[in-house]
Amino acid sequence: MDNMLLQLLFGKELAVFVYRWNSILELIKGIKLKGKFSGAVGNFNAHYTAYPEIDWINTAKEFVESEGLEFNPLTTQIESHDMISVLFSYIKLFNNITMDFNNDMWLYISMGYFKQKVIKDEVGSSVMPHKVNPINYENSMANIRIGNSILDCLSNNLQISRMQRDLSDSSMLRNIGVAFAHTIISINQTIKGFLKMEINEEMIKKDLENSPEVLAEAIQTILRKNGFDNAYELLKEFTRGKNITLESLREFVKELDIHEEEKNMLLNLTPESYIGLSKKLCNFI
Repeated sequence: MDNMLLQLLFGKELAVFVYRWNSILELIKGIKLKGKFSGAVGNFNAHYTAYPEIDWINTAKEFVESEGLEFNPLTTQIESHDMISVLFSYIKLFNNITMDFNNDMWLYISMGYFKQKVIKDEVGSSVMPHKVNPINYENSMANIRIGNSILDCLSNNLQISRMQRDLSDSSMLRNIGVAFAHTIISINQTIKGFLKMEINEEMIKKDLENSPEVLAEAIQTILRKNGFDNAYELLKEFTRGKNITLESLREFVKELDIHEEEKNMLLNLTPESYIGLSKKLCNFI
């Protein structure tokens, strides 16, 4: 397996995350935050008393919309915070995808599928200077946990206003910047960690060579295509609890009563070539 193919296959795994991030970003872009300009209790009391000749509802609507917000005509002392709570929930979902990505990258590094570039001035460990830790991913995870905790608190509480007069939201809203800051730091740390990674071609190739059993899926599918009702059972009996090699799988295939063309296809299949439509799937981002 050449390096270009490895990059392609890894590219498809990255594409999964990019597609997920983009899906949440589209939801975030579609949110229209609301605003009010209707007085202390939301009824235009003082406005109307001072200038009864003015169409206050349309005037307020024009003003709020001029600020890039959507006018909320029905409010109390506060705008109800429903849409901003949705925004915080979406950002939390975006962060969860980043957390999922961080976890996978951390595990890929620990499994040896990826190496990390050595940064001269970095400290690997206080007692093990040889170590190159995935510290950026870990920093990102920590910031996501803190940021999401704040976002979760905001989205769970901002919509609740006791007797429509509870002003605890004013204190909570002061923490929006903190939550956003942790989110931005996490993104930057993830990017920094990703830019330090290099594919370990030798390790991945070795793992593939030692895992010919992944081809059992292809063999099962062709068996079913050829009318075998017990395809799973046949492969289970042949593979479970046994040390399977590519050669033993091919010997199994040779004995199958299937179309010759499909038998030859299976005999030529390897874990390295069993990649489906990975390349085309990358075009969805």
